[in-house]
Amino acid sequence: MKDSKTDKSEGMIDRAAGKAKEALGKAGNDRDTETQGKAQTSKGHAKQAKGI
Repeated sequence: MKDSKTDKSEGMIDRAAGKAKEALGKAGNDRDTETQGKAQTSKGHAKQAKGI
């Protein structure tokens, strides 16, 4: 079982990567990449909340 610090760290990484994908998708007019970024950002929020 992961500890809360691991969940929180992974959540931060997922949020940052998701935001980057989202921005890349917007800049390149690529809806799939933008959607993947939004999903990854949401996943990161959930992991961070779990780690609190």
